Amino acid sequence: MGKLPVGGQKRSRWFGYIAVIWLALAGEKLVWAQPARTGQLEVVVTAGTTNPTPVRVRLTQKGRVVKTLPNEAIGVMYGLWDHADGYGFQPDSSFYVDGRFRLALPPGTYQLALSKGPEFLDQQHQIVVLAGKPQKKTYRLARWIDMAARGWYSTDGHIHIRRSPREDPLLMSWLQAEDVRVGVLLRMGDFWETYYPQYAFGESGVYRRDNYLLVSGQEDPRTPELGHALGYGASDKVRFSKEYYHYDTVFDKLHELGGLTGYAHHAETFHGYRGLTLDGLRGKVDVLEILQYCVDETPLRTVHYYHLLDLGFPVTATAGSDFPWCGQDHGHGPPERSARIGNARFYVYTDGPLTNQSWKTGLKAGNTFATSGPMLDLRVNDARPGDRLNLKKGNKLVIAATAFGHASQVPLDRIELIGHGKMLASVRNDEPGQSASQLTLKLNLDTLTRGIWLAVRCFAGPQQAAHTTPVYVTVDGSGFHNPATADRYLELSEGYLREIEQEMEKESQNPEMRLWYYKKGLKTRIAETREVIEGLKKRLK
Repeated sequence: MGKLPVGGQKRSRWFGYIAVIWLALAGEKLVWAQPARTGQLEVVVTAGTTNPTPVRVRLTQKGRVVKTLPNEAIGVMYGLWDHADGYGFQPDSSFYVDGRFRLALPPGTYQLALSKGPEFLDQQHQIVVLAGKPQKKTYRLARWIDMAARGWYSTDGHIHIRRSPREDPLLMSWLQAEDVRVGVLLRMGDFWETYYPQYAFGESGVYRRDNYLLVSGQEDPRTPELGHALGYGASDKVRFSKEYYHYDTVFDKLHELGGLTGYAHHAETFHGYRGLTLDGLRGKVDVLEILQYCVDETPLRTVHYYHLLDLGFPVTATAGSDFPWCGQDHGHGPPERSARIGNARFYVYTDGPLTNQSWKTGLKAGNTFATSGPMLDLRVNDARPGDRLNLKKGNKLVIAATAFGHASQVPLDRIELIGHGKMLASVRNDEPGQSASQLTLKLNLDTLTRGIWLAVRCFAGPQQAAHTTPVYVTVDGSGFHNPATADRYLELSEGYLREIEQEMEKESQNPEMRLWYYKKGLKTRIAETREVIEGLKKRLK
């Protein structure tokens, strides 16, 4: 089920027979060339135990991908707009196996690349295949860090692949090959249609193998004027076609069904900052995707994140690959970051074993950090990201932050403590006691007189970054907003509302631009948001 029906071994055998027919002019005699001999290669990959482990494989020769798939390759249909763009090969021509494969290859020297997500060290091997000589290669992948053992579970919160129960075990092998502990498969929608259907939502849509989960979610509504909305963890999908531009109606229902809501793509693309302002200032947004390879080569983007945080709205940091949309093959991201499950992920802390419920609980609490490589640990008086601390004037804050990396794969550059959007402290890898493998930052704040949000971000190798959800600190219940930026961000919010109003006046026959059609309902929502802004002007001084 899902193994490729016509394997590389079979094709290689037939392609090896060089059907060159030589017609001798004298006697018109047919002469058949002898079949070219191949070498049989067997590869076994383990990690932690002697059992084969799901892994990502890329086989090349002289810089060119070997376009022969083994029978053991795990194929699942995927593509843009739910089309059949791919099956066995990934966008970069790698493939997934459950830890073992065999191939008959022409004689020559090959390069074998093995990977299993950022917590494992990638491996590169050179293999010489000799004609008629079988060989077996066994490789053991090594972890440089085990975040699950620390209670942190990796999540790709943005995967688009249609799913029935038949695909569950196949997709689970894909997840395990990238060491993604929780894969959120999103049903996607637009004004006309939905794509990437999921057979069930809530607990009925959870598929588990070992300590890994497949769960369902949604990216819907999606419009070019207000952005792309996310829904996680609800017991059912939600879609109101006749009120498509009223995102809050969907958000309210998702909350009623036990879910979380937010915005994708840093709220930058498709004018997502407009929707984020309209819904975020009315307290309807739980999460924001702050790390992804959909905009440019800079995966971490926090402009709109800091906007809401400085105004005193808690928002949880998430990330996701947006597979198969975001990557080199589809015009996004740097070459080394082709569309790939797990290339942007977030970690959720759970107080106990991983279950769908414990994952949702950690996500709702905001116990997360987003990353494309570095791993983070932040403690503020022992509080974790997402936690709230209510202090009294004169209380002391003890801040300890650590970034973990690997000198060859995730070489750390610097770690920064961010408070109210500004860098309060920074440590670099060339300072005493620091390294490209671990950075430690410690700071005490003794004179805190008002609240603050505190987060940590880290930068490592090319396109490698990480950012925590803040710890929210209040002093005598005063809130954690930033008075210094309140006026600027409130004026910016008003500017975004005016953008929506301007768009509402552009009546268009373009079926993709339907915001004007919902003018009446949006005017009401804009008025509600302006009331919030006026209240914030008085309260945040």
